[in-house]
Amino acid sequence: MFIDFKFAANNQLHFGAGKFNLLPRLINNFGENLLLVLGGQSFKKTGHYKWLLNALKNNPARIYSSSVSSEPSPNQVDEMVQIYRKKNIQVVIAIGGGSVIDAGKAVSAMLAKNTSVSEYLEDVGTQTHDGKKIPFIAVPTTAGTGSEATQNAVLSLVGKKGFKKSLRHENFVPDIALVDPELTLSCPGKISAACGMDALTQLIESYVSIKSSPMTDSLALGGLRIMGDAVLKSAVIDPTDMDARTRICYGSYISGLTLANAGLGAVHGFASVIGGCFPIPHGVICGTLLAQTTQKNIEALISFDPEGDSLLKYARAGKLLGKTKTNDPIKNARLLSDILMEWAELLTIPRLSQFGVTRDDIDEIVSATGQKNNPVVLKKEELKNILKERL
Repeated sequence: MFIDFKFAANNQLHFGAGKFNLLPRLINNFGENLLLVLGGQSFKKTGHYKWLLNALKNNPARIYSSSVSSEPSPNQVDEMVQIYRKKNIQVVIAIGGGSVIDAGKAVSAMLAKNTSVSEYLEDVGTQTHDGKKIPFIAVPTTAGTGSEATQNAVLSLVGKKGFKKSLRHENFVPDIALVDPELTLSCPGKISAACGMDALTQLIESYVSIKSSPMTDSLALGGLRIMGDAVLKSAVIDPTDMDARTRICYGSYISGLTLANAGLGAVHGFASVIGGCFPIPHGVICGTLLAQTTQKNIEALISFDPEGDSLLKYARAGKLLGKTKTNDPIKNARLLSDILMEWAELLTIPRLSQFGVTRDDIDEIVSATGQKNNPVVLKKEELKNILKERL
């Protein structure tokens, strides 16, 4: 029986090299008071930033600008909203990595509110957002989080009692996503590697999610097919490879669509907990845990549901990325985890211990880790072993 599903996406997507040149025209459609949310310094040092400022000189709009240098916290969002609430902002444009886009997304959602964003965070606040927001344009300069296509903004309070939670509403999907692979050329190799592994994680986890639909399955598998080993090519072999950069940008965007509509699994369950307790970039957590978590999922499925759809999906992904001709589902599924382990090593994805995670932290992390939408419920000992193997 064909299942029912709902699908949320951007009103507009502009994708391809050189599409950044469309931004001034797109901005003109929204009004006279603009807020640019940017990263620390990297984008400001590029010719794209200088070009944009020059192009906007002919725009009668008043332009405000704010910077985000790390994963945004509720306090940062509250401070930005406090500054710009009375400026009659008519469009928010975020240009940067996933953290910058999440910050811009949260600000666009909170400019019309008089309370702290914490009041609307999942599992933190007590209020439900009504979805009313200021129009929002997302322009990613990294390829990995897919934030330009998602309906949530992730905010973090890092520390032993910290958290990493979402401000979420289907209306928070950016009105316009402008994805120009040329903007990612200046992204350092280590960041490109972690971001690319994040996109790969999101494609795989949403593909095998128990909430997946025929539409998200088609998109996720297509994203994996196009992305392939592009992360290795762009982060290790040739950072100027525009074909590889373009394929990762596509995979990242699609991963945002599929995660928003199908959910994620145990890797992101880990990431929410670890990211709230330790100052580890989200992409690094995903990249370092993806292979081991995938392996544990596959072995559990082989034991308990060897003919189920989830194992077959892992097998399809393994056959696709491994470019093998065998049709043995178990061999192909195991090939997938082997490939992911090899890529983590080739990309030199850091281990958790490099950021201060120790064996003493494992029990607490596992006790707080959710497995919502994971294709199989892993035992606590299996979760602990995943972490131990990546310390």
